[in-house]
Amino acid sequence: MRLLINLPPTFFTHPHLTPYFDRLRALASETRTSSHNTTEELMRDLPWAEAVLMWAWPAFGEAEIAQCPHLKFVGQINTTQQHVRTCLSKGIALSEVRHAWSPAVAELALTLILSGLRQTSAYHIAMRQGTEKWIIEFPADINPLERQLTGRAVGIVGFGGIGQRLAELLAPFRVTLRAYDPYLPPAVAEKFGAQLTDLPTLLTESEVVVLCAANQQGARHLLGAREIESLRPHAVLVNVGRSMLIDMNALADRLKRGDLIAMLDVFDQEPLPTDSPLRSLPNTYLTPHVAGGILESLERALTMLADDLQAFQTGQPRRYAVTEAMLNSFP
Repeated sequence: MRLLINLPPTFFTHPHLTPYFDRLRALASETRTSSHNTTEELMRDLPWAEAVLMWAWPAFGEAEIAQCPHLKFVGQINTTQQHVRTCLSKGIALSEVRHAWSPAVAELALTLILSGLRQTSAYHIAMRQGTEKWIIEFPADINPLERQLTGRAVGIVGFGGIGQRLAELLAPFRVTLRAYDPYLPPAVAEKFGAQLTDLPTLLTESEVVVLCAANQQGARHLLGAREIESLRPHAVLVNVGRSMLIDMNALADRLKRGDLIAMLDVFDQEPLPTDSPLRSLPNTYLTPHVAGGILESLERALTMLADDLQAFQTGQPRRYAVTEAMLNSFP
């Protein structure tokens, strides 16, 4: 098959990824690599291709597909409802591998939970600045906000690939686990030891709340002012999902009161402005949107795309095939 691979330019120059592109090239009769960022640019090469591997952009619709009579397979690192509708309506096989990010995101979520409970970031900052307080009068000097994870009540908002992997990682800590996900069958939550519940119950009953949900319709400000106010005093709120899940102004107001701990990896504006008040709040800990962004994630994504392309070529079932029933799970 004639294969078009459209990804950011550094994908093709990073030495760690070379073997993965070598495998993809071996699956194709001809290969073109490009880094188009607009639909107009993409259409320079897409009509030539029988298969394309890409991110969710540039977008293309029915008008563009009409100019691509040879296109049979689309593999995407993540996708949108528009791409799903377009491809499936035209009989084009579509595979999507966003769950390549899930293991790394879940591991960072666990890291942030533990750091928030044990205050390791605060200790690190104080040690760097030389302002740390050593325990002199034991146990009077112990910080009561420093807590263990074992046995705590944890709530996961969004119980897809990330939430399910995080549930597996939490199992040894014997937490009381609740999950909120309106698209999740109760049997799936039960499989991972989670009690499926409504959002208000999860927020009021959890000592740790982790946001893993995607930017689906209706998810904007899932945690608005009322929901943020309902969080338990000194709860740990972790967001490794999307910034739009939280009303960030309302969150900042609650954080300024000092009775909530926030561990944030995503923000309304990225890079985060240097004058953002989030940078100066002592109970807020920040990472620069790196939850999934490690090399293993990219290696896993390219492997998954190659596996499904090879399965399509040989008439085998595709592990990451997208179907009409999955439409609501995409933004």
